[in-house]
Amino acid sequence: MDVLSLSRLQFAVTAMFHFLFVPLTLGLGWLVAWFETRYARSGEAEYLALTRFWGKLFLINFALGVVTGITMEFQFGMNWAEYSKYVGDIFGAPLAIEALAAFFLESTFIGVWVFGWGRLSRKAHAAAMWIVAFATNMSALWILLANGWMQRPVGYVLRNGRAEMVDFKALLLNSYGWLEFFHTVLAGWVIAGFFVMGVSAWHLLRKNQENLFKRSFGAGAVFALASSLLLAVAGDMSAVNAARYQPAKFAAMEAVWETRSAAPYTLCLIPSPTGECNRMEMLKIPYALSLMAFHSLHAEVTGLKDFAPQDRPPVVPVFFSFRAMVLLGGLFILLSAAAVWVWRKDRLQASPGFLKLMLFAIPLPYLAIQLGWLVTELGRQPWAVYGLMRTADGVSKTVTAGQVWLSLGGFTLFYSALGLVDVWLLAKYARKGMEV
Repeated sequence: MDVLSLSRLQFAVTAMFHFLFVPLTLGLGWLVAWFETRYARSGEAEYLALTRFWGKLFLINFALGVVTGITMEFQFGMNWAEYSKYVGDIFGAPLAIEALAAFFLESTFIGVWVFGWGRLSRKAHAAAMWIVAFATNMSALWILLANGWMQRPVGYVLRNGRAEMVDFKALLLNSYGWLEFFHTVLAGWVIAGFFVMGVSAWHLLRKNQENLFKRSFGAGAVFALASSLLLAVAGDMSAVNAARYQPAKFAAMEAVWETRSAAPYTLCLIPSPTGECNRMEMLKIPYALSLMAFHSLHAEVTGLKDFAPQDRPPVVPVFFSFRAMVLLGGLFILLSAAAVWVWRKDRLQASPGFLKLMLFAIPLPYLAIQLGWLVTELGRQPWAVYGLMRTADGVSKTVTAGQVWLSLGGFTLFYSALGLVDVWLLAKYARKGMEV
């Protein structure tokens, strides 16, 4: 493997590993804030127990996310120096705002929340967690606005062999970045809802503190259902956005080879990149793909053959990742709706099979969000910045393959250790139950 392949692999490993921690933080903070608000208003000890239990798991996950995020940024100087030179003036701005504003805000108020028990009033302490939850999501916004610029570069000029920002407002209002934000954040909320339901189901199966875990299961179920429904809307808008601004990505997502109007949607197909066709096509729905892509029955959908082979993304992983992600999204709506129904009917203890299902469903939203990022990033290839800079041109020129192997091995070992620590700590404190 050459420096380019190794650098891409290293960034993929570190980014996907980092994103095992971030999504849970995005959603769980809101639930902790909600539980504490109920405690602040009512003074009920049960809500205090819920706050402390889920807040402890939030803190564990947050700490691991911070560590993995810091090491990931090293690679912009180590492996991707040419990229940083070319677009650093633009890409660095939202990352700097994220660090100086959102990250410091959430870090400060996490400290207030952790050390403020017994020192602040109940309402002030609950307000601190609301600020943490808000700042955590705003941190994601600035990072995703940076990524959105890579997907759809706006507000720049090419000057002195570099891309320079001339319109920060264009970057700030970039539709691609905002749709990525809502899609990603809502997916994180789904993860939090399923995590809360799964852990609560584990305790309910063992008849541990049933009244408390019934409350948290219900909160997780309602949160997951609302988030799943909103996520379906954001996902549809994201696909429309891709069809408009990244037609090659959209063609790979749906394995469309020939450009045509009134394009049908094929439910079952197997793409064959070498033959520039699909090996199997079954169950076509007339006009459906044009309708989904452009909300018009007769809209034209661009096929992959309209792009030079070197400008096409890898079709097979993009297509299957997208299909699996969509199927999982539908499953989340069904499972969370069923969870709300079972909880509302007060039949949780009478449904051990369903509780086991929700316990084993915890990894599924994590899988879906990783598949989503594979679609987003692989679908943009071969571009680091779509239509502006190829990935091959962004890699560092002075780094050797041996050096990247060394750092890749180091990161892999370090992250593996962190992952084991995180899982062990989450499992340890999740099994303990709540302190009343």
